[in-house]
Amino acid sequence: MQTVLACDLGGTSFRAALIDAGGVTIAEAARPTGIPVAPDGRSEADPEVWWQALIDCAGDLAAAAPEAFAAVAGIGICGITRSQVFLDAGGAPLGPAVTFRDSRAAAGLDGLRQRLPPDHPETGQVNAAHPVARLAALPPAVRDRLAAVVDPKDDLNRRLTGRVASDPVSLARLAAAAWPGPDGRSLLQAIGLPAGIVPDLLDPTAAVGPVIGGLPAPLDRLAGRPVFCLCNDTWAGVLGLGALRPGYAYDLSGTTEVLGLVDDRPLAAPGLMTVDWGGGLHQLGGPSDNGADTLAWLVDLLDQGEGDIGGALDRLLAGPRDPRPLLFLPYLQGERVPLWQPQLRGAFLGLDRRHGPADLAWALLEGVAFTNRMVLERAEAAAGRPVVEVRFGGGGAGSRVWAAIKADILGRPVVTAGIREPGLLGTAIAVWTGLGRHASLGAAQAALTGTGLRFDPDPARRTLYEPMFDLFRRSVDAVLPVSEALGRLRTPHRESAP
Repeated sequence: MQTVLACDLGGTSFRAALIDAGGVTIAEAARPTGIPVAPDGRSEADPEVWWQALIDCAGDLAAAAPEAFAAVAGIGICGITRSQVFLDAGGAPLGPAVTFRDSRAAAGLDGLRQRLPPDHPETGQVNAAHPVARLAALPPAVRDRLAAVVDPKDDLNRRLTGRVASDPVSLARLAAAAWPGPDGRSLLQAIGLPAGIVPDLLDPTAAVGPVIGGLPAPLDRLAGRPVFCLCNDTWAGVLGLGALRPGYAYDLSGTTEVLGLVDDRPLAAPGLMTVDWGGGLHQLGGPSDNGADTLAWLVDLLDQGEGDIGGALDRLLAGPRDPRPLLFLPYLQGERVPLWQPQLRGAFLGLDRRHGPADLAWALLEGVAFTNRMVLERAEAAAGRPVVEVRFGGGGAGSRVWAAIKADILGRPVVTAGIREPGLLGTAIAVWTGLGRHASLGAAQAALTGTGLRFDPDPARRTLYEPMFDLFRRSVDAVLPVSEALGRLRTPHRESAP
């Protein structure tokens, strides 16, 4: 029996599994790898933490299932994107990685855009999370020694194989910034950097190289096994959901929410990201900054944190609910898709003394779903047709209530995954395809993915949600200038209450 070592570097943890050729998980392991956010918007991570998490998870798997670990035929790692690891000429990191949560570049955007070629097709895509904005803000000590920019999973692949490479999906924005525009200049040239900082770009199912010798145990036992390039965690999750095909939408609910649709045509819509996902498929949508982590915040705030988040949510929702609904803007950390407003903050609207914990929980779940609808409406308008269904995966998909809310608010069938970790299964699917077990990713999806529960929209509840969604959209516009003004203020400091 052969297996693959599939890994998923997420925003809060590193997860790994041994998965056989039938898609069955033999053993799993995980390590926390939280990403902090400082008051000034700084969000950095030490690449050594990710490397140690890989070593530790591999050790757990080797101990739990030694025969399956010895039978590993290939390795794949998917992971967070919109996060940059800066490498020197020798391939070593030049300090901490800048993560997807870092918003410091927002302060210099106006000045940066004045330096960029206005007619370059990528200039309109530049925002606080764009690699060009991050690169323009690098300190000289890093900038002068910069040789390559990669995603976190690419740095792990480098440590395993000795080769610096990435894939064209994860590095789509950086690659586009290296292309010359109509005037012959690229965005990288405009900020004084060479196109050579873009590494070799490989298909996600292509091998980066074999595992080198001399690695820490138990990775040393995998020397010579191929490491496949893979892609970001969204791409892998969509593959694991079986939604990497035209006409389907996906919703991955983890630390943050990532929602989009897949089409066989390149599409564009305001506030959404368009990425060529290979094989003639294109993604339209993208990541938010708020998801199940927002729910964790509410659980902690209401002191309901005993046990798992799902159990705490059930206890909250079991309480009485007032007939007068609340609105919650779930933007505790700003927002990316579809608003691209790092200054935006959250708000409960309509509170009165009759509202209790259950009302807050319902409003939070609905607020995230309303943001999902903003994304899906724009994507479907660009596609000119509704999606067949929304495949729902990640930790949030474990809540039947949330799945039903999403179906009612989106007005589309929501189908949960038949597995708990679609990112790990999607990684395994890509590795097995790269090993030649399947003729294509489409064939591998057909053979290895399944579905769980189906939730169809309830017409009565959908009618009730329509006016709430209209108020939600209007509230976002109203709260933004208040958020920006509050962000410029600081609470007066006192050592103790008077």
